[in-house]
Amino acid sequence: MINSQDIKNGVCIRMDGRLYFVIEFLHVKPGKGNTIMRVKFKDVVDGRVLERRFNIGEKLEDVRVERRPYQYLYQEGADYIFMNQETFEQIPIAHDLITGVDFLKEGFIVDVVSDASTDTVLFAELPTKVELTVAYTEPGLKGDTATNTLKPAKLETGAEIRVPLFINEGETIRVDTRDGSYCERVR
Repeated sequence: MINSQDIKNGVCIRMDGRLYFVIEFLHVKPGKGNTIMRVKFKDVVDGRVLERRFNIGEKLEDVRVERRPYQYLYQEGADYIFMNQETFEQIPIAHDLITGVDFLKEGFIVDVVSDASTDTVLFAELPTKVELTVAYTEPGLKGDTATNTLKPAKLETGAEIRVPLFINEGETIRVDTRDGSYCERVR
């Protein structure tokens, strides 16, 4: 159990039979009355954001979570097979538990977050930015750097994103896995 005033970003809480991560918290001291905690939670399963208020001293059930590096090996049906970097144990993780799954490439290292008490996988998280090769895009023209116009491009993982006009087939680019946006060209 954890007191409501001890809540910090990243803490995992079990409420109403569901697991939530704290993404934002704020101590509020109104002019009258008791101090309260205003907390924003993100549901581990479906990613919905929930806002709740707690009185100071209120007890909440905290969940101990562990983050471990796993290497992506291959896809088997609807599951993705990952290998623990320390024990070399292989585990399957479902498609919907992986954030940024469209940008997942064999050999990538991801953080797998699991509930320490039950050892169940909560989710797997790719790094914020990954480097991928452009598999297909329309050819760029010299001097197409003046405008912010974007064109579609297919990456080596099969994901489609929008890139600037000067990006050509075979180039390596950096992609933000949170929203699938182009970041920069890698030289």
